[in-house]
Amino acid sequence: MVGAGFAGVGCVRRLERKLSPDEAEITLVTPSSYQLYLPLLPQVASGVLTPQSIAVSLRRSRRYRTRIIPGGAIGVDLAAKVCVIRTITDVTVNEPYDYIVLAPGSITRTFDIPGLTDNAYGMKTLAEAAYVRDHVISQLDLADASQDPDERAARLQFVVVGGGYAGTETAACLQQLTHNAVKRYPRLDPKLIKWHLIDIAPRLMPELGEKLGSAAQEILRKRGIEISLGVSIAKAGPEEVTFTDGRVIPTRTLIWTAGVVASPLIGTLGAETVRGRLAVTAEMNLPGHDGVFALGDAAAVPDVAKGEEGAVCPPTAQHAMRQGKVVADNVIAALRGLPLRPYEHKDLGLVVDLGGRDAVSKPLGIELKGLPAMAVARGYHWSALRTNVAKTRVMTNWLLNAVAGDDFVRTGFQSRSPAKLRDFEFVHAYLTPEQVRARIEGKGGAEVTEGTAE
Repeated sequence: MVGAGFAGVGCVRRLERKLSPDEAEITLVTPSSYQLYLPLLPQVASGVLTPQSIAVSLRRSRRYRTRIIPGGAIGVDLAAKVCVIRTITDVTVNEPYDYIVLAPGSITRTFDIPGLTDNAYGMKTLAEAAYVRDHVISQLDLADASQDPDERAARLQFVVVGGGYAGTETAACLQQLTHNAVKRYPRLDPKLIKWHLIDIAPRLMPELGEKLGSAAQEILRKRGIEISLGVSIAKAGPEEVTFTDGRVIPTRTLIWTAGVVASPLIGTLGAETVRGRLAVTAEMNLPGHDGVFALGDAAAVPDVAKGEEGAVCPPTAQHAMRQGKVVADNVIAALRGLPLRPYEHKDLGLVVDLGGRDAVSKPLGIELKGLPAMAVARGYHWSALRTNVAKTRVMTNWLLNAVAGDDFVRTGFQSRSPAKLRDFEFVHAYLTPEQVRARIEGKGGAEVTEGTAE
């Protein structure tokens, strides 16, 4: 198993339950021995939740027996049935397999925008969320201490790119943080704090529908968040950002959440892809290759429920969790010589937590906003957490935050470490198909130099 996201962990847990120890050995390749509950990452960035509360240990399982290799898969040779892994100590090893399940997830989608990867912050990992929180609070501290009005104004402007769920929730939660924090800074004018949310699309979160999407937009605008649609970034610098409509925003904070693309691992297979995602059947196996399954963000799984030719499941946690269970059943079926079953789903709806009492939700097609929507959103996230320990931590954090309010403390853990997009993606750590083959055949030529693959 490659990957410990929603898809990978769901698959591994089901395999542990349904396979006896003498029937199969299970190996999981992941840089971290925890599953990150990504939908709640904006609440970590805003300080509502502690990082530990959404990092669910993979070893907290009564049936735990999976061997975990701490590292990332950087190449797969489908013909030789070997997965090439770079461990967290930068040692490269070959791991043979009989069956492989590919759930390496996705990386942040970037474009060839000058200065973007050098100056923008991401929101894809726990470390990035913790760093962004420290960074935002430090801007308030530095603005408060500055004697230069231009510097103060620049430090109090924040730009978030991406009008999907991640970007909208990030902007909403962090704006709530600065709105509450500025009350503790009597020297700062609250009117100087400006949040910009921009997206090239004509609407925020179009999956919500026009009514709820407009409601979410109105909530954010009432809070003072400036929303610019049909706009993106033309250039990113350390002290200013240029929009494609010509505006130049002096700022020290650019947060990039403009979508995701499949893990570069998929490119090492030499197999057919659909918009960068591995083309698989409805049973989530790779045509022409026995024992190869793929799911989650990295796989173009046909959306059978839609009944439209070419439709594939979107890269969401809801799909990944359910696909993991079906893939596990199909791996077991393949082991036992039984027929595989296709993945077909019923949409449970969408939830968007905008911080505080603001939310919009669409459970089972029912449109909600305000407190009812917030209760549904948090109830869904809470129930989706895999362990009772995680549920207890998250609920405790929510209750404490509701009673005591936000804390505005910089931890300083990342104060000496770079944390821009280029420092977390490691896109050059992966091998080409030729490098994978050369390594397995012992011909060399497979060395890379940039970090461990996620």
